[in-house]
Amino acid sequence: MTAEKIEEATREISRVALVTCGEVPFLDPDDRLLLDPLAAHGVRAEPAVWDDPRVDWAGYDLAVLRSAWDYAPRRDEFVAWAGRVPGLANPADTVAWNTDKRYLADLAGTGVPVVPTTWVEPDETWHAPVAWEYVIKPAIGAGSLDAGRYKLANPADRALATAHVERLQAAGRVVMVQPYLRAVDSYGETALLFMAGRDGLAYSHAVRKGPMLTGPDHGFDGLYRAEEITPRAPTDAEHEVARRALAAIPGGADSLLYARVDLIPGRDDEPLLVELELTEPSLFLGHANGATERFAAAIAARAAARRT
Repeated sequence: MTAEKIEEATREISRVALVTCGEVPFLDPDDRLLLDPLAAHGVRAEPAVWDDPRVDWAGYDLAVLRSAWDYAPRRDEFVAWAGRVPGLANPADTVAWNTDKRYLADLAGTGVPVVPTTWVEPDETWHAPVAWEYVIKPAIGAGSLDAGRYKLANPADRALATAHVERLQAAGRVVMVQPYLRAVDSYGETALLFMAGRDGLAYSHAVRKGPMLTGPDHGFDGLYRAEEITPRAPTDAEHEVARRALAAIPGGADSLLYARVDLIPGRDDEPLLVELELTEPSLFLGHANGATERFAAAIAARAAARRT
């Protein structure tokens, strides 16, 4: 379709679902920033809870995954649901790949620099190292839930870390064990945000994310932890790692509406990929001038393309 036809279609009324979960049925505050700009593009956007059986997904021109943050305990159900939704962005095959963090092993296999990760299956015995700090978390999870930070030179922390791994294994979950990168405490994480444009994904903006894990996992009663977010200008090296990560996505990145690339400096200060968020990432639209309008325009164009 030509750009002129897409622009003509965007002047018509499109109906778009902003997909969320039952705990935030009226959208995350950042996503509510989209409603007025979308309306200005001729898009009637509505929050829709992903597991609400009353939702007629076929009635939407586009369904945009935003804050479906409760999927982890029901990941198989969520992936099956994604496969039934016409016009899902990002698409169902991406959801299936990206909701299990073992995708990091796939990316590492292509040469993308990834935080070193040990994967522990539910039936494996894990022996805690006796030095350094490590992060333990499930391979299927969201929002730093069920994640903890352990100083394994400390016998008490080693015992807590072992108990954490065993607790996840008892629930049938694959466990990730990663070295804690101390740069998180000072430099923080860099999250680079990309949005669809006329020539595929384009860089939009970036933020610094402050440290979230302060110690062992003692349980958390909530859907996600609050984050310390400030704008950031990424380095050339961070842009390059983000580019390599996006280029390594199975099937390519051209079908994606958005992507978030999270990086942390390693022990040699070179950026390492900690997560490639393609399913339900916060996009921090309120932290960069023009980001909300860019994303609204991308949604409107994608919805219009599906209408014609």
